[in-house]
Amino acid sequence: MKKFRGVFLKNEKEIGLMREANRIVSRILDELGENVKPGVPTILFEEICRTRCAEYNVRPAFLGYQGFPFALCCSVNEEIVHGFPSDKRILQEGDIVSFDMGVVFNGFYGDSARTFGVGAVDPETKKLMDVTRESLHKGIEQALPGNNLYDISAAIQSYVEGFGFGIVRRFVGHGIGSHLHEKPEIPNFVPKGMTGVPLKAGMVLAIEPMVTVGSYEVEILDDNWTAVTKDRKMSAHFEHTIAVTSDGPTILSASE
Repeated sequence: MKKFRGVFLKNEKEIGLMREANRIVSRILDELGENVKPGVPTILFEEICRTRCAEYNVRPAFLGYQGFPFALCCSVNEEIVHGFPSDKRILQEGDIVSFDMGVVFNGFYGDSARTFGVGAVDPETKKLMDVTRESLHKGIEQALPGNNLYDISAAIQSYVEGFGFGIVRRFVGHGIGSHLHEKPEIPNFVPKGMTGVPLKAGMVLAIEPMVTVGSYEVEILDDNWTAVTKDRKMSAHFEHTIAVTSDGPTILSASE
């Protein structure tokens, strides 16, 4: 593993381990999505995650991380990220639920997130999810050697704001490898007065736009973890872990 401007560059073996970690995350997210329906308590998804981690012999990446008490971040409607699964929170028709899941496989991390509709969702909410998902791919397309990190940010911001949605500023993407959060930070907007780092083959990045129907301003609930939109309007979240290669970006957490 080499370093470039404080960023760890992964070799082929390390990227292979991360590909496997992310394959496991993707499979778990697939299963979570299959179980999203009205009437389901969100604690069910936590139980699925812990069961599958045990079966795959991997460690849940988030459980205990800086004191986080669950394996899964499960965020409903106005909850942006870091929501708690609960036996009291029952999914309702028209809700949306975001799952952010990570595992550690042979010392390397996988990390990915998806938002699912619960039954039939209204057109604006469906558009929110579609735009957020597509903005992630617009950002990934810019993850090319020789581009600047903020080319990713600009692509996401331009796409999202073109539809009139807001982009959360408080939480950003990140490098990932043998640590869950590594340099560089990857904002989903272009910070004023800042210079992004050049992208180089070997970088592995977790890109994760969090998009809102209304204001991008955030509040943290009394549990000290759950982030919600200040105006309590809907928010969606999609994330992929990708490798920057000489042939272009490779999505490590793509669903099979």
